[in-house]
Amino acid sequence: MIIWLASYPKSGNTWLRSIISALLYSKNGDFDFELLKKIRQFPEKQFFKDIISDFSNFDEIKRNWITAQEKINLSKNVRIFKTHQGKYTLGDHDFTNNKNTLAVIYIVRDPRNLVKSLSHHFDLTLDEACEFLLLPKMIGNGERWSERKDGMYNLLGKWNDHYRSWTTKKDHLLLIRYEDLEKDIEFQVNRIIAFLKKYTKFKTNINKNNKIIETTSFGNLQNMERENKFIENAFSPEKKKINFFHLGPKNQWRNNLNKKIIEKIENNFSKEMEELNYL
Repeated sequence: MIIWLASYPKSGNTWLRSIISALLYSKNGDFDFELLKKIRQFPEKQFFKDIISDFSNFDEIKRNWITAQEKINLSKNVRIFKTHQGKYTLGDHDFTNNKNTLAVIYIVRDPRNLVKSLSHHFDLTLDEACEFLLLPKMIGNGERWSERKDGMYNLLGKWNDHYRSWTTKKDHLLLIRYEDLEKDIEFQVNRIIAFLKKYTKFKTNINKNNKIIETTSFGNLQNMERENKFIENAFSPEKKKINFFHLGPKNQWRNNLNKKIIEKIENNFSKEMEELNYL
């Protein structure tokens, strides 16, 4: 069955995926970007290639979400998948169900800080990035993803809809705030370990955990990207590679956003932001 590592884009999914891949798939906790291949993204074309004929047809994709997961789960193994897709039901079609989902790890980030990150990643103005969060959005195919042979459509929805879709049901859920990873990474790694041990077997110890924390730090990931060891970059419309590990802890909304954008985000997402202690 599947353990989902879910998030809205630019919320820390790749950071968390790096931590978990080093935990489960390395011997001593020394992270390498090759380990990310152990945690694939869903949906991806490789999981639908024998099921659908038109990868640009979202209606065909959504009709086969469950079929693709059932095919994955024929192995009877516990698999971890990254996803940005909202856990939505569209007509009669669920993104996933209890027969295919074992557990969920959801990482969330203050939407005010997402504005700057989305602006950089998707080559948007700050105002456009703000609207990205406020309006239902689809990503994952088309010209911007032409360099990615596996890209498929993902329906994000609005930021708060995405968050609610994955976290309303608390059973088998681990909710992590990006800011808490920054504040106390050791504590959060221990939470992740305790959660995953409920569903799968692996070995770790203090030395391995410390090595994971060291080699998945933002600074180390950024240096590895500079050495061209990261292969999941986005590209600008001019086909220029966009740095993935951009600002990290230096991304502070108070320094980046004008009052109008801040108020728009807070007014639209006040309920969820208060629930998450962002307000």
